[in-house]
Amino acid sequence: MEKTPSGTAVGVDDPYDHAGLCDHLTDEGLCRYAFEHPQHDPEFARERREDEFACPVAREAGTASERTTEERSDSRADSDGDWNWSDCPHFRCRNRDRRCIRCGLEERRIAHSNERPLLEEHHLSYAGELRSPSNQTQSDDAGEGETLSHEITVYLCRWCHAKVHKSWARIHDDVNPDPEAIAEAEGRRSREQVEAAFETAADRYDDSME
Repeated sequence: MEKTPSGTAVGVDDPYDHAGLCDHLTDEGLCRYAFEHPQHDPEFARERREDEFACPVAREAGTASERTTEERSDSRADSDGDWNWSDCPHFRCRNRDRRCIRCGLEERRIAHSNERPLLEEHHLSYAGELRSPSNQTQSDDAGEGETLSHEITVYLCRWCHAKVHKSWARIHDDVNPDPEAIAEAEGRRSREQVEAAFETAADRYDDSME
């Protein structure tokens, strides 16, 4: 199983199996990174500019999530010119869905409250991480035998987050929210309803006269 730099498990064997679209991908299938930050990687930006900034992964019929692990472990671009998310040196995928990917618990934040969030960001892969040869993907940025990984994150509730890091729990386990998590979420939901309750001016006036 893939591990964090500190050695704890992240709950997946291959982060790219759970990665969505790249954060830099526009709705038109273009690479925003190459357009907005050409100075960070001039060669990459020049290649994308020559291709009218088209994302080489989105352009292909299949995405990385639709291909096998063996295919993803191939070179940066195969003989047909196909790319996968793991092939791009600037791929980044941060999940924005405020729901636990493991148990489905939804976030409930109360305005102006310092309470600890129900959900926490969980890294499946880290930008700049050196991966072992057995789990590596090819990249021109890496030295022989090791390679740089990408930032891939999802949201887990606090309870699932702890189970993934402290045991062999996986993010795709078919589980229900922890009873403590449900109780915490329902407590916040009740407070939300109280704060959002409508009170007419007449009621407020009568209360102030008592």
